[in-house]
Amino acid sequence: MRTSLLKTTAGLSLLLLTAFAAPGPRKKTKLYMIGDSTMANKPQQVFPETGWGMPLATYFDTAAVVVDNRAQNGRSTRTFLAENRWQPIVQALQEGDYVFIQFGHNDEADNYPDRYTPPEDYRKNLSKFVSETRGKKAYPVLLTPITRRRFDQAGRIQETHVAYSKVTAEVAAQYKVPLIDLDKMSRELVQQYGVDKSLLLYLELAPGDHPNYPYGRADNTHFNELGARKMAQLVVGQITAQKLPILSEHLAKPTAKNAVPPATNGKDAQPTTP
Repeated sequence: MRTSLLKTTAGLSLLLLTAFAAPGPRKKTKLYMIGDSTMANKPQQVFPETGWGMPLATYFDTAAVVVDNRAQNGRSTRTFLAENRWQPIVQALQEGDYVFIQFGHNDEADNYPDRYTPPEDYRKNLSKFVSETRGKKAYPVLLTPITRRRFDQAGRIQETHVAYSKVTAEVAAQYKVPLIDLDKMSRELVQQYGVDKSLLLYLELAPGDHPNYPYGRADNTHFNELGARKMAQLVVGQITAQKLPILSEHLAKPTAKNAVPPATNGKDAQPTTP
């Protein structure tokens, strides 16, 4: 009888300890990014080329949101699937995670048969990404392809992704998922900079500007550090404006030192400590 009573008491004590134990660490939300070279992480050997997904990670509280950038240079929706780059993401997705989906540059490249994807196949592939993301109770977000730097003789930025941006918007409407119209917003931004100053956003280098490009580079598709950051800011603005759950609530906060306007004169104008 005494042994039975002791066992019962021990069991109750264990239940009470479990009930009042401190909760485990909160699960971090993972933000997967799938897309092409305009979004992708870049190795040191191609610096200052920078995908806009690289600075995006710095805009979140890393204690709550982790960015996992799986975008790859030269990939279309078709090749991303064919190379089995999507299935591992689906298997890893957990409830509440995000997938940002931005393709189009390579899908529309009909001069490259190895990656070209007709618009209707592009539609099917986007639908697959959306459906399978939702199947894991995660959040898909569609982004129209980011603009190239292309102006007409009058200095007006040209729309270079008409068909594929249209399909992206239609899939977003069909499945009622958030759409970030990065094509439109990036064109507006580049137009604000104008023909000459917009060179500051792209991988435009004169010979000798950087050892990675001894002969220079004239690239009106890929961004440098400044351009990538400006494009990431457009996306962050839409995360806030559309109040995307979790993401909009966990944007990075400035440190105490940076939360006040900097001194403009006096001994503190040039702080010597980090």
